[in-house]
Amino acid sequence: MSTLALTLYVLIWPALVALVLFVLGRGFIKEWLEARRNGEDLI
Repeated sequence: MSTLALTLYVLIWPALVALVLFVLGRGFIKEWLEARRNGEDLI
């Protein structure tokens, strides 16, 4: 495996983790704000 391919493979994982964390955080904040607007508990 070439050095460039190995470097890209290693650097992809933090980018994927950041993307998943962003999507989960955005969904959580959206649900939390909606619950606050409706005067409900999040859980």
